[in-house]
Amino acid sequence: MNLRSKIRLSLIAGVAALTACAGTVAAAPTPHTTPAGTSAGKTATPTRVEPARLRTGMDAVHRAGVPGVFGEVRDAGRTWRGASGVADLATGRPMSPDMRQRVGSITKTFTAAAVMQQVERGRIRLDAPVGAYLPDLVPGERGRRITVRMLLNNTSGIPDYIPYAFPSLQRNSPTSLDDNRFREFRPAELIALGLAAPPAGEPGGPTGVYSNTNWLLLGQLLERVTGTTAERYITRHVIDRAGLRHTGFPDGPTIDGPHARMYESLWGLLEPPRDYSVYNMSWTGTGAALVSTMDDLNRFYARLLDGRIVSRSSLAEMQRTVPVRALDGTMIEYGLGLHKVVIPGCGTFWGHDGTVWGAGTISLIRSDGGRQMSMAVNLQRWNPRSVEGTPQPHPIDTALETLHDQALCGA
Repeated sequence: MNLRSKIRLSLIAGVAALTACAGTVAAAPTPHTTPAGTSAGKTATPTRVEPARLRTGMDAVHRAGVPGVFGEVRDAGRTWRGASGVADLATGRPMSPDMRQRVGSITKTFTAAAVMQQVERGRIRLDAPVGAYLPDLVPGERGRRITVRMLLNNTSGIPDYIPYAFPSLQRNSPTSLDDNRFREFRPAELIALGLAAPPAGEPGGPTGVYSNTNWLLLGQLLERVTGTTAERYITRHVIDRAGLRHTGFPDGPTIDGPHARMYESLWGLLEPPRDYSVYNMSWTGTGAALVSTMDDLNRFYARLLDGRIVSRSSLAEMQRTVPVRALDGTMIEYGLGLHKVVIPGCGTFWGHDGTVWGAGTISLIRSDGGRQMSMAVNLQRWNPRSVEGTPQPHPIDTALETLHDQALCGA
């Protein structure tokens, strides 16, 4: 399996929030890989970052059709930041590397870290039934069989609520996106939608199924054991502990600070792509609502892997991966809020990716901390669909593959 396929699978999991009722996704691909655990991944040594090639790579992504792209690469103590294209198609305002971005499912790593802090304090037990904490939300046999760990690694068997919160996507229509733009969802309402759907699998089965319902339940779990909202707890004990100055949960449909417009194509259903930078993020909450910068994301993952957000033993639990089935049927390696990607000749990387309407982000750090990449684009689901409904290749795919390859491996 090449790296394009591997990271594409990682990204598919991140876009699960948007694809449960829309079928197969062609998310932003990237470079070449082998299955995790191979000697190639363990002995990898990437070449040094070349700023000129990164600038050229970003320009190529923009020319391929993405309005704007920006990112930050850290390499053995050196930092490179760059941007290409525009943040606003109407005004031509240029993209900037310090802009804020809706980072989607990267939020899950923050939520997982918060849960692990409570595990360290003895308030949550990873292998305790979730029904012991949330009997009103997950009652009966399900509550007794599903553990906290199963929520964190997506082996709970609880399906995603997204198809039911955005029902028009099942009819190949974008209507729900606009219907929900300013709608205020309650977590319990969305959780109930997921629990009412046919199970995605048996709790604790050998293969997990990526589901955002798990992450809203984890948010409610944090609220029950801490006595405050999950967003407030994550802000105080994860975001602030990591020293992040430009990361937070939005308190309304707009983004504070400099940011780009965020354009959604929905596989060609929206032409031209529609701006969804103003959106009520209650539909995804502790699963994918965070706003951040590329600098903050790199800082967060560096401090997480350095044992400064959770303990070393908690980090080891987060890095215990299981096979998880993405929505197109492919498999990814997923821990407790962390993805694992092994790139031969380059290294083993940890991190997450995320997408919400119009915004896509990926952040990866090599296991030794020597190389990091956080990249963002302001266009999503650009691949047109065939008559059969399969997303088709697009020049953006190849351009992003090259850029990510250069950023992670210097290839």
